[in-house]
Amino acid sequence: MSMGVISWWFNGGDTDVAIIFLGESTKALEPGHFTYFLVAGTLGTLVGFQSDFVARTFNLSENEASTLVHNQPETLITQIDKGVKLPKPNKQVTETIYAAIDTPTADVVVKEGGIVNSLTEYKIPVLGKIGLSARFVRLEGNAMLVPSYLADGSIILSYVTKGSGLIRIVGSTGKADLDTRVEEGDLFIVPPFFAVAGVADDCGMDLFSVHVFGQIAGEMSIWNALSPKVLQTTLNINPELAEDFKSRNAKSISIIP
Repeated sequence: MSMGVISWWFNGGDTDVAIIFLGESTKALEPGHFTYFLVAGTLGTLVGFQSDFVARTFNLSENEASTLVHNQPETLITQIDKGVKLPKPNKQVTETIYAAIDTPTADVVVKEGGIVNSLTEYKIPVLGKIGLSARFVRLEGNAMLVPSYLADGSIILSYVTKGSGLIRIVGSTGKADLDTRVEEGDLFIVPPFFAVAGVADDCGMDLFSVHVFGQIAGEMSIWNALSPKVLQTTLNINPELAEDFKSRNAKSISIIP
C-alpha cells in the first residue's frame, strides 16, 4: 500500500489468519515504527476531535455524534456482529493490488530444489508507486539459495514463513556478518550492499522478502558480464579455470538442489 491509503482487513474463513507488515518506515513519525492513521476506535481521529466537532462537521445531533465517536471500544481488531455481511472483494480492483506469490508456475522452478517467484510493478503496478518489490523462495530439503545481493543498495526484510535452515550474510569485509539458523516466524534484515545465501534443513524452508535483488551467481550475475581475461586477473586464476568459471555462470542459477 502506498502512503496515505486507507485499508481494512476481514477474515471470512474458519481459521486464524496472520498478516505480516513489511515496509519502509524512515519517514514515519517515529522512524523504525509504522505510523498508523486510524479513523475509528479508541485511537481514531474522531475520538480526538470529540463529539462537538464531529456533530458540526457532519451535521449530526449530539447523541448521533457521541455514538459515532464512542461506540467502538476496540483499537485495531474487532469482532463482527452476527448477521453482518461485509462486501465481497471487487475482482477488477483486486487484480490491481493482489497476486498469488506461492504458485507452481513460478519465475524459477528447479526440480527437487524449489521455486523462486517475484512480484514487481510489472505484475502489480502499485508496487512502482510504493517503491518496493517482493520475492518468495521455497527451498526443498537441503536445497541452497545461491548468494544474492541488492541491486540498488536498499534493505532486504526477509521473513521465514515455513521450515528452517541456515542463513549466511556477507558484507564488504569479506567475512560472514551473520551465520545462523532461522526457523518459522523469524525475521532477518540484510543491510545495503550485503549478500545473502541460505541452505534449507531437511524439512525445507519458505522465505518471503521485500527487496530489489541482483545475483552473484548465474546468467544475471556480475561474473557472467565480465570477460575471461578480466576474471583471470580479478580472481588471480589460470585461463582454464577462468573459462570454466564463466561457463558455469552462463545459465540461470537461483536454487541448487
